[in-house]
Amino acid sequence: MTGMNHLESRPMRRCSFLLAAVAALALALAPGLAEARAGGGMSMGSRGARTFSAPPATESAPFSAAPMQRSMTLPTTPSPGFGLGSPGYAAPMGARSPFMSGMLGGLIGAGLGGLLFGHGLFYGLNGFGSFLGFLLQIFLVVLVVRWLLRRFRGPQPIFAGFNGFARTMGAMGQRGPLAGGLYGGPRGGSGGGTPRGGPPLALSPADYQEFERILKNVQAAWTANDLAGLRSLVTPEMLSYFAEQLSDLTSRGLRNRVTDVRLLKGDLSEAWREGGHDYATVSMRFSMVDVTVDATGRVVEGSPTEHVTATELWTFMRAGGGHWILSAIQQAR
Repeated sequence: MTGMNHLESRPMRRCSFLLAAVAALALALAPGLAEARAGGGMSMGSRGARTFSAPPATESAPFSAAPMQRSMTLPTTPSPGFGLGSPGYAAPMGARSPFMSGMLGGLIGAGLGGLLFGHGLFYGLNGFGSFLGFLLQIFLVVLVVRWLLRRFRGPQPIFAGFNGFARTMGAMGQRGPLAGGLYGGPRGGSGGGTPRGGPPLALSPADYQEFERILKNVQAAWTANDLAGLRSLVTPEMLSYFAEQLSDLTSRGLRNRVTDVRLLKGDLSEAWREGGHDYATVSMRFSMVDVTVDATGRVVEGSPTEHVTATELWTFMRAGGGHWILSAIQQAR
């Protein structure tokens, strides 16, 4: 009788493994919602002649920025810091795959788990059941990592209510023109060599106030699905990326809401003039309430009461005598 029960339990276990495998694959293949804010946690846009050059590091982004995943600017020769074969190089239209990154993380987690518990790397993978169990491990690793990120990514209350750029300027004072622009300047060592583009550009306090305003207004227009509002804040290239991301959410019956955006710290990475246009790349650490809801208003990702933080490098562009608009977003490393 005991043998019969043991035999009957095998199909049940195999069915459970199969369900877990399907859930793991669906989770791995589906676009992530944890970073559904404007930009979707990607690096995209154009920075003129410096699009594929690593911007100098700053205090709020000490390891500089991830290379562009999507850009309408075509690379010419490999740039310092982002050259072919270097750790930071990426093709302009998205050579990095979120699915492959997630699968690689799952492989590493499952393999280490097998070694720690004495079952061998990946628990042997000797049969179909073992493979399904391996997929279940990936699913569990993804859930644990997501929980840890949501648990430990929170705002730093000491900064709440302060203007990040104004605080930095007050602390560092007005310096003379540096390689990366005015005040603060780059920490150095990120891009290496002589930067592409034109001469350095001096910025005023009003420019930094404008950058913070654009940060908040872009997220507000994104939340409202207001493409007309975004059109006045970003370049046509960035508008096309935002429209694509919003359409993807809409087709899945979802809506992303980013509210209560607070700039915690802002640092100038570099500013320059190029071909009749001004460019400024600024690292910004900001907090927000970021939730994704379905058609009924049910929250499917995020918390409506908890802030999460993000650090990104935003590049702003303006024509001579015009106003600043957003031309690129890069994720901090």
